[in-house]
Amino acid sequence: MIEFIAQNMAPIMFASLIIFLLIGYPAAFSLAANGLLFFFIGVLVSPYSGGSINLAWPLLHALPDNFYGTRVMSNDTLLAIPFFTFMGIVLERSGMAEDLLDTIGQLFGPIRGGLAYAVIVVGALLAATTGVVAASVIAMGLISLPIMLRYGYDRRVASGVIAASGTLAQIIPPSLVLIVLADQLGRSVGDMYAGALIPGIVLTGIYMLYILIMSIVRPNAMPALPLEARTLGHGVLSLFVALLITGAISYGAYRYLAPTQGDNADILGFAVGVIAIYIVAGVDQRLRINMMSKLAQQVVIVLIPPLALIFLVLGTIFLGIATPTEGGAMGSVGALIMAAGKGRLSLDVVKQALASTTRLSSFVLFILIGARVFSLTFYGVNGHIWVEHLLTSLPGGETGFLIGVNILVFVLAFFLDFFELAFIIVPLLAPAADKLGIDLIWFGVLLGVNMQTSFMHPPFGFALFYLRSVAARVPYLDRITGKQIAPVTTGQIYWGAVPFVCIQVIMIGLTIAFPQMVMRYKGAAVEPSTIDLKLPDMPSLSPLGTPPANNGAAPANGGAPAAPGTPDLSQPPSFGDAPAKPAAPAPDLSQPPKFN
Repeated sequence: MIEFIAQNMAPIMFASLIIFLLIGYPAAFSLAANGLLFFFIGVLVSPYSGGSINLAWPLLHALPDNFYGTRVMSNDTLLAIPFFTFMGIVLERSGMAEDLLDTIGQLFGPIRGGLAYAVIVVGALLAATTGVVAASVIAMGLISLPIMLRYGYDRRVASGVIAASGTLAQIIPPSLVLIVLADQLGRSVGDMYAGALIPGIVLTGIYMLYILIMSIVRPNAMPALPLEARTLGHGVLSLFVALLITGAISYGAYRYLAPTQGDNADILGFAVGVIAIYIVAGVDQRLRINMMSKLAQQVVIVLIPPLALIFLVLGTIFLGIATPTEGGAMGSVGALIMAAGKGRLSLDVVKQALASTTRLSSFVLFILIGARVFSLTFYGVNGHIWVEHLLTSLPGGETGFLIGVNILVFVLAFFLDFFELAFIIVPLLAPAADKLGIDLIWFGVLLGVNMQTSFMHPPFGFALFYLRSVAARVPYLDRITGKQIAPVTTGQIYWGAVPFVCIQVIMIGLTIAFPQMVMRYKGAAVEPSTIDLKLPDMPSLSPLGTPPANNGAAPANGGAPAAPGTPDLSQPPSFGDAPAKPAAPAPDLSQPPKFN
């Protein structure tokens, strides 16, 4: 029995961790306690393991280095997490989500499902500015759910759209989980962001396609806004003209900047066009010139600041100007400026943001410390080799590995938070993926899309919990219409999430089928035969392949004489003639030496 336990320590240790987590113990303490318990057991039974256990008491001395080394406390990559968390919470308090939902809801209001489209678009914008799922879901649940219920939206559709759109913050940069995945996979956060950008946009488009289909199949489930609710009136043509003018200005700026700015000219040209139309809309609204419609003015003025913040954060990272940590710091400052510009920045807001940031950062830090304790023991019992052999021996090679891993992560996401999955499961999967030749950035984005379902899985989806906390539990009177609105039940929230979980599964398949969506982060391939290396001219030295110069004298090997004034590099340097020393007298060896 002892031999069996000793030789199967790795699977027993992993199974016991899953049991601890399913019972409900906190992840950080389950990881640390499980690691220390099996370390003690492993040291005792190591003589019976046949060499498969490499644990000894002095190995515990490695824990302080694991805690304070580059993996945890001194990890610069993880420093981006508190910055992006602080930025997202300040933006949520600044009222940006409310302004965006109101404006985009008015823009899409005349069509069926317009409010649902608005929620998806705002969810994508909030994801690209906040990176925090809780902030996105709670903000949209408080603002948009009462409006959707007011105008007759089906409760399941409304709940599902809000919860799913909030989870876009998990896959669209600057996502917190992408930072953690990049750290655990040992890859660049900037590359992870670049790889996840297109899948995030595609997933947003699939959400909107689902709403389009549902608006045709069940038109009564998502009616258009009534005319009295469209307070900004009409003006889509004016907005279209403004977009054309913006495009023309951007193209002109691009042509002007291309000779000097190179590859960055397109982004800088677009920035010039956006700034120009924002100034025009602001002046038009302030002076009431009415060149643009009220709707166009509002859309431009409300959309440009978050787009500018997105460029400040992601644009600087993609251009190589800033690291993700520096981008998060700039985004935090930008969020404070936006909140101050709206008159919503106060000491209380800053205190709340700092408290929430500290809680989340401490949560991540303690899970990471627990994971370090667990991995020390798990690697000591050769658990990584056991996992690698288990996964690489799956039938089907790389395809079988991807299918098996995604099923495993999908099932575990029913019970584990995405941070727990990233810290526990990903370090075990990465070596096997690397051995099979799978690009780890693509693998990380694929896992990120999969772990996004952890927010939507009934019954433990966190996005569903966030929405449940702000959705009405009892009937209430609507403040606009005066009608009594029925509450939203937990069952309606859960059933509303099911179609979007299926969409996310489809997105996993698309990411596997079309890897170039992610692999574009590498840029265009370079043909080695087209590379032309030119060495700079060095006139002070002899050409390569010729004998060294000898101050104008003919070289000893009969080569060509060196140019006058060229130093002789074959001899040690001469620093001038030293003064001659008088010759010492020869000693008289016929007499004994004298020591006086």
